[in-house]
Amino acid sequence: MHLPVDRKTRDTRFISMLAAGAVFMIALAAGYLLLPAGSLKSSIGMRQSPLADTSSPMIIVDEFQSDGAEGSTVDIAQGLRDEVIGQLATFDDIVVVADPSRSNDGNASGFALQGSVQRDGNKLRSISRLIRRSDAAVIWANNYDADLEAKSILQIQADIGQDIAVAVARPYGAIFTAGTNKIAEPSMTELSGAYDCTMAYYSYRRGMDTQSHAVARDCLLRATDRFPTNASSWALLSLVYLDEIRFRYKFGSQPSPDAMTRATEAAERATAIDPNNTRALQAQMLVSFFTNDIDRALKLGAAAYAANANDTEVAGEYGLRLAMSGKWQSGCELVSRAVNKDAGPKGYYEVGMALCAFMRGDLQAAELWSRMSDLEYNPMHRLVLMSILGAQGKTEEALQLKVWLNANAPEMMKNVREEVSRRLQRTEDQDRFFGGLRVLGVGNEVANLRIDHPK
Repeated sequence: MHLPVDRKTRDTRFISMLAAGAVFMIALAAGYLLLPAGSLKSSIGMRQSPLADTSSPMIIVDEFQSDGAEGSTVDIAQGLRDEVIGQLATFDDIVVVADPSRSNDGNASGFALQGSVQRDGNKLRSISRLIRRSDAAVIWANNYDADLEAKSILQIQADIGQDIAVAVARPYGAIFTAGTNKIAEPSMTELSGAYDCTMAYYSYRRGMDTQSHAVARDCLLRATDRFPTNASSWALLSLVYLDEIRFRYKFGSQPSPDAMTRATEAAERATAIDPNNTRALQAQMLVSFFTNDIDRALKLGAAAYAANANDTEVAGEYGLRLAMSGKWQSGCELVSRAVNKDAGPKGYYEVGMALCAFMRGDLQAAELWSRMSDLEYNPMHRLVLMSILGAQGKTEEALQLKVWLNANAPEMMKNVREEVSRRLQRTEDQDRFFGGLRVLGVGNEVANLRIDHPK
């Protein structure tokens, strides 16, 4: 039965509907206006209703097995699993599932992390492996041994949990290296998700060539177009644009005129979407550093490292910025930590360790670290080795490097002063670096060099 509605009630409802509609339109306009400056032109074809990206890799953490039906080993296994889940959860680019029964079996990019704990007296062994669910392939496995007399159970669980999380989820770790050669092809589909483009990015950074750079850039442009609220994709796009500038001698081409503008806008978009995203903060840090806003760069780096100290790329890049800003001790400690955690790309942070040794006067260690770096990755790596050899008086080898650089990176050799001052912020550090080059006659402008950065 329908009860009659009086006129007053109808009028009240009508007014309420108008008010609700007005509130909705105001909120919509406010959200539109709160977009960061430059983001509208950065967003390629941004949709009114952005799609949700479901391609982030899912890690299902299975129950850890133990060698006993009950007792302390079972408790240790459960505690270790809880620790692994907590450590994995600090990474923004993955989805961690703690309840295997609630997993989505249709997720082709999913992984299962399996583990077990065995105890023999005071000796403890944990075995872990990462399974790719699409084909049941084991893509990573490791054993961890511990002495219960040397460390507490809580400390052992924390140490092993961190090692597992870093090995699996760090940039260039197991999840982001499985199948990257396949994904980084120029024929990548236009329906690529954020995870596909993240894989393309890390594949590009390992190889560092113009083709893989273009693949990663185009993929990330499509991903940010389809999924404009994915902060990590915007951050990686910013880094790709920035690489046109800082690695231009490796690419052998001039950066596009608006490369820094695009890098800045993409980084700002990333942090506007998620202010605590570690990759977004990393991108903002590097953009600030290479636009000479050093104080802001270091603050952003500190925030990124605080957000996820397990992220070896953040630790390494932040450490490099600290060191090159003159904070050598704290910066080199972070770079060393990144190297010890097998941070990638391989040979990249070793050149940072070479600079650390060089600046503290240990030329022998500096040369060893420099030779361990990937000298093909960036001509700047060879320039560092040339300076070290020059400082040691090994002029014959240093001059061979000079010949190679003049032939393969002539534009860099014409701009040595600019490129070094872009990285080393203090005049005393610049003087030390150029001391090894003066004996080789690398540019007359280096002879009595003192560079002061405009602030």
